[in-house]
Amino acid sequence: MDCAVEEAEIRRVLDPVAGITALRFQLGARVLAISAPGHVLPGALAAIRGAGFDPQPLAAPSGGEGLGEAQGVSSGAGRLVAALALAIVAELAEFFAPASSLATGLGMALAVAAIGLAGLETYTKGFSALRRGQLNISALMTVAVTGAFLIGQWPEAAMVMALYAIAEALEARAVDRARHAITGLMALAPEQAEVQQADGQWLTQPVGAVAMGSTVRVRPGARVPLDGTVTRGRSSIDQSPVTGESLPVDKAVGDPVFAGTVNQAGELEFEVSAPASRSTLARIIEAVEQAQGSRAPTQRFVDRFAAVYTPAVFLVALAVALGTPLLLGWSWSAAVYKALVLLVIACPCALVISTPVTVVSALAWAARRGILIKGGSHLESARGLKAVAFDKTGTLTAGKPRLVDWAALQGEPGQAAALAARLAGRSDHPVSIAIVAGLPAVVTPTAAVDGFEALPGRGVQATLDGHAHVLGNRRLIEERGQLTPAVVAALKPHEDAGRSVTLLAGEGGVLAFFAVADTLKPSSREAVSALKAMGVTPVLLSGDNAATVRAIAAEVGIEEAQGELLPGDKQAAVKALQQRHGATAMAGDGINDAPALAQADIGIAMGGAGTDIAMEAADVVIMNDDLRHLPATIALSRRTHTVLWQNIAFALGVKAVFFGFAVFGSATMWMAVFADMGTSLLVVANGMRLLRGGEGRGE
Repeated sequence: MDCAVEEAEIRRVLDPVAGITALRFQLGARVLAISAPGHVLPGALAAIRGAGFDPQPLAAPSGGEGLGEAQGVSSGAGRLVAALALAIVAELAEFFAPASSLATGLGMALAVAAIGLAGLETYTKGFSALRRGQLNISALMTVAVTGAFLIGQWPEAAMVMALYAIAEALEARAVDRARHAITGLMALAPEQAEVQQADGQWLTQPVGAVAMGSTVRVRPGARVPLDGTVTRGRSSIDQSPVTGESLPVDKAVGDPVFAGTVNQAGELEFEVSAPASRSTLARIIEAVEQAQGSRAPTQRFVDRFAAVYTPAVFLVALAVALGTPLLLGWSWSAAVYKALVLLVIACPCALVISTPVTVVSALAWAARRGILIKGGSHLESARGLKAVAFDKTGTLTAGKPRLVDWAALQGEPGQAAALAARLAGRSDHPVSIAIVAGLPAVVTPTAAVDGFEALPGRGVQATLDGHAHVLGNRRLIEERGQLTPAVVAALKPHEDAGRSVTLLAGEGGVLAFFAVADTLKPSSREAVSALKAMGVTPVLLSGDNAATVRAIAAEVGIEEAQGELLPGDKQAAVKALQQRHGATAMAGDGINDAPALAQADIGIAMGGAGTDIAMEAADVVIMNDDLRHLPATIALSRRTHTVLWQNIAFALGVKAVFFGFAVFGSATMWMAVFADMGTSLLVVANGMRLLRGGEGRGE
């Protein structure tokens, strides 16, 4: 099962089989899953064999699987080389002794042997297709080679079949490289893991046998075998296989780690959070395999075109064979020969194979860089985006409050910072945590705090060194009557910028203020700028207060921004963008923005590597939250579209040229094979360029 044409053939022969509830094709792995009761399967397998295929039960994955495949390729190559050698000898026998009966007999015998070695599988599939009234490539080659042999062109028939089989083998290997590009990631995850036993000892076990909750150790320089959460140690980890991040990421207790990543520095222990079959890496590969099975719009168009094109050319060939001797006076042998050449040209392989190879190459390139595209249709439609709506928190911004400014209004700055740190250190509010983390390192919140009390919705209060102090918001200071014009003036620039301002006050008034804000991701400005350069309009949609939203939009370079939106409001806003601009994407966290993601033409989730909901909900998942991958996805989509139509135009152009040569010139059958299969190899190679670099320039 090599391509979509053969998938369609298998679907047709299985349609009449009662009891089959579902078929799932994975062309990349050459796997078909049949959902049916046990008593139905023998009939289904018999129907597949009747179509010329040889279905084999899927063995459990093992290290020997790839070896068996390599051996099969090696033995097949020897058979094809022998077939080509016999065909060449047959050609030489005809060339040097055309009138010799001995040479003719020997040449015919060699030709039959060459055809048998190279074309047995083709004949099996071809006769099966002809019995069902279908005109696939095997049927066309079967008719063409048999016809050539019968009209006395047996050396050429042998050479055509040998060249065709060799070209098919080369094409299959090239296609496999594209289709299997992503599955190579699975080899990055080790097969063994060091697991702590109940008695404290460490034992090496297969990753498939490691239970969730187990403690696993990974040494410096080793690959992480499973997903988990660090429980002991500090290190830096190269996460590029999963997230595409170019720089190592520091890991400490409480941080996640992912299977297939590389531990670079210190020894780590972590608690397993997912079995090997559901690791982030495994789910990425599963998603890409499913995406490979989905039909991109261009691919569906090509399949429909090929279904009409091949029978049409067959009818033309039949007309040439039967009509030209009567109407143009051609000899019957010349007319039949030209018709057979047309049958070879009619092969739709270059057309049919060019689209899936191109799409799969693009999907693999994206997945290697932390961009998970959930299907060829999403890959193709991304090129047409006219607007992108961004959520703010966790998408444009880091989603973690940070102390961006502070100042003492009375007394020594160091003393005010120390008092604030002591109060904030007793609170678990995100703003308090940001204040403690952002104050100078010499300030510690360890000094005594008496009578600490939380003031819901306003702040905290306590007695420090015998004096009452509060740390809270503007409302709390207003209630205390300490919001003077000078304090208001000091706060205004920060409030206008949408920052959360916390004030420290004592008995004598406000001592200091602390401005906390959710800061932009380093990639946000560059991503927005790249989108504008591509003609895509960025829009900010957020549930945060309007002032904060306007400030973030201005900082990142977005002209249109809306704040204080509920999830339903975001959905309505996306719908309005679609009506005003056209195709619109929504980029969010994949959870709170679910209605807007569903409304958008393409939902783009900030994956935060390992976020299950994000990977399930969106059409595109950016695994490392780097927004620069969003314009890269659009550029990849545009480049993929260009390559697809380059391949289609090239394949049809070559066929048109040789069609003219065949009817009005002197094209031979082996020239037609070279042209057709050469075109197939060239379009495959052109599509596979996307594996080496998909950035493009958005052409």
